Amino acid sequence: MARPDPMAGFERQTLTVNGVKTNVLTAGRGAPLVFLHGAGIWHGLKFALPWAEKFRVIVPIHPGLDEADDDPAITELHDYVMHYLGVFDALGIDKFRLVGFSLGGWLAAKFAVEHGHRVERLVLVGPAGLRGKEKPRGDFFTLPPEQIPSLLVSNFETIKPYLPDNPNDLDFIGARYREGGTLARLLWEHPYDTKLPRYLHRLTMPTLLVWGEEDRLLPVQNADLWRQFLPKADIQIFKGAGHLVLDERREAVDAVQRFLL
Repeated sequence: MARPDPMAGFERQTLTVNGVKTNVLTAGRGAPLVFLHGAGIWHGLKFALPWAEKFRVIVPIHPGLDEADDDPAITELHDYVMHYLGVFDALGIDKFRLVGFSLGGWLAAKFAVEHGHRVERLVLVGPAGLRGKEKPRGDFFTLPPEQIPSLLVSNFETIKPYLPDNPNDLDFIGARYREGGTLARLLWEHPYDTKLPRYLHRLTMPTLLVWGEEDRLLPVQNADLWRQFLPKADIQIFKGAGHLVLDERREAVDAVQRFLL
């Protein structure tokens, strides 16, 4: 059975920023809503389509992930911040709502700390970046790529349609190893941001934290750690959801949209 198109409903355009070809997916019309995705988007963006009913949803693909060109000069997460300054300028968007998931949540927090005047509202969904006492059950750098999907969700049926029928599909596995190389270059020596907590007080815009109660990659207890540094942020935790809380719970998608309106 053919896998569904994970990017169905989105238009694709290509920008060249600092010599790097960057794919940008867009859907809808209205005020701009930027979504910074996690360590991979093979499971699709279907969950974001309801946002396109109210906003112009903009999803730039991180260099080196999915089918985006890599840039070996990007060696730390702050390089992504600088890259996206160029992307947003090229798109002609000055101020926007910002939603970041997992790795993208860490990136969104860093961007908003430095360029908060551009971020009207901020949503962090299961963000990486801070080291809590609860250790994740899996490590992207030690687990075989074929074992990672089962750690992402509470209900495996949520993502099963986006996985190859053959678990040994070389194209799928090869793409995941390519992404793993990019992530290793970025995060191998610095999987957490030890300096970020001292600057999180700069996030003065309305902020929402979203987490899946059954998250096995970034345990929900990490929400309390973020709360320490963002005491005024709203926090919503959703039962019956793992790391991919937006894929598993439409209620989480709706909660994000209500907050952003």
